[in-house]
Amino acid sequence: MNRSVLNEIINHCREDLPYEACGLLSGQHGRNEMMWKIRSTEKSPTSFAMDMKQVSAALSGMKKLSQTMTGMYHSHPSAAPLPSRDDIRNFHDPAAAYFIISFANRKTSVKCFKIIDHKAFQVKFEVIR
Repeated sequence: MNRSVLNEIINHCREDLPYEACGLLSGQHGRNEMMWKIRSTEKSPTSFAMDMKQVSAALSGMKKLSQTMTGMYHSHPSAAPLPSRDDIRNFHDPAAAYFIISFANRKTSVKCFKIIDHKAFQVKFEVIR
């Protein structure tokens, strides 16, 4: 992932504090090259729900750019960057990266997971440039 995309994600999540923020990632060849802010229909510090109209618009935008969805992200304003039971239960794309941005203890932490068969596996990701 490019440093600029990661910074955009962190800034989006910080802007939505104290609530959880969410969005999608897209690119080509499995690379996370762009982020798409998605409004959460829940204003909650402990949960989120993506606005489906914005999800649809983002997916259309990706198609126009010859990109595919490569991942999604959301924030944990005060919890560790680990998938909750709800996160695991509600995510259904084993090919996509699942990023969690945490602001627990006033520190920014980013972790990436693959969620496969209702199990979360932390994976390494590389930040370039």
